[in-house]
Amino acid sequence: MDKAYLKAIENAAAYLKNKGVKKPEIGLILGSGLGELADEATNSVAIPYEDIPGFPVSTVEGHAGKLVYGSLGGRKVLAMQGRFHFYEGYGVKEVTFPVRIMKALGVTSLVVTNAAGGVNETFTPGDLMIITDHINLTGDNPLLGPNNSEMGPRFTDMSVAYDKDYQVVVEKVAEKHGIPVQKGVYLGLTGPTYETPAEVRMVRTLGGDAVGMSTVPEVIVARHAGLRVAGVSCITNYAAGMQETLNHDEVVEVTTRVRDSFKTLVKEVITQL
Repeated sequence: MDKAYLKAIENAAAYLKNKGVKKPEIGLILGSGLGELADEATNSVAIPYEDIPGFPVSTVEGHAGKLVYGSLGGRKVLAMQGRFHFYEGYGVKEVTFPVRIMKALGVTSLVVTNAAGGVNETFTPGDLMIITDHINLTGDNPLLGPNNSEMGPRFTDMSVAYDKDYQVVVEKVAEKHGIPVQKGVYLGLTGPTYETPAEVRMVRTLGGDAVGMSTVPEVIVARHAGLRVAGVSCITNYAAGMQETLNHDEVVEVTTRVRDSFKTLVKEVITQL
């Protein structure tokens, strides 16, 4: 981790503090079609990504491209309305830059969400899946290169990438509100192509329950930084070979359909983390 990268983290954090961001407790990364949750934050400040020094810019439909600070579920949150992806042409250090900023500002817990294809044959589009673990098949890792021990350990333990206590919290909140949830392993690939039917069979053989193009790099950096992580996927479609065709419009349509139950789940989970 070179000096320029560390300086960029410092500059972005200082800018956000000057904009009124004060000691957020929980970071939120809101994926495709799910960013509306951040609009419910009270006493909020919304800062476009392009205004933040060193921040990439989200280029994906369904990602608003704003960082929102405010109160949600009685907690101070810093929420990304849309994330960055490796397939947009960003390096994994750029993709995970916001997680470094969150840590620098005081965040101790991270809630990650995403839209994912269902590989487990018992899943149905519209299901929410508690992420219990992940498999990194992106071919990259944001911790490659020199390590700064002040930012995290050289060899980061990923034994419990997704906090087990947080998984219990999500499950109990879902049960309370009658929201059906699945549990499973998220397998991360780069995209932007959807997987082939043969690749989906590979994912299933390897133990993946859902497949997507995000989340894994952010969670690696979160664990390197000592953040506790909760993850929820919205299963937006059957993966390739399980339905006739795949398209992003369907992803946005399904996340919109389940948005209310998703927001209810995440808001109450935040109060209990």
